[in-house]
Amino acid sequence: MEPTRSRSWSALALAGLLGAAGVTHFAKPKPYDAIVPRALPGKPRTWTYLSGAAELALAAAVAVPRTRGVGGKLAAGFFAAVFPANVKMAYDYRTKSRRVKAIAYGRLPLQVPLVLWALRVGRSTP
Repeated sequence: MEPTRSRSWSALALAGLLGAAGVTHFAKPKPYDAIVPRALPGKPRTWTYLSGAAELALAAAVAVPRTRGVGGKLAAGFFAAVFPANVKMAYDYRTKSRRVKAIAYGRLPLQVPLVLWALRVGRSTP
């Protein structure tokens, strides 16, 4: 596969991931509400909807070649910014079943490749 085609596919895959995640924030908000750090002001649902809207906006930015550079960089920042919610989830799930704990703990190291992927997409724009 030629480099341009591969970069485009990677950007569209990231846009798809962000878009799907954004939609779930509106379709099934309760699980997201539960992991909003208590230190944030306001209601958890507000943060759930704001982060869902941000993911949808980032998906659009990453999908469009003209905005892909800034979209990728902003997506990397977003993935880093939501890390505290993943830490809270892992902490809250520490007494759950092994399977549920594995999912919660598995999200923590997953943020690193997501950040790197978004940065790579952000740099791939000619």
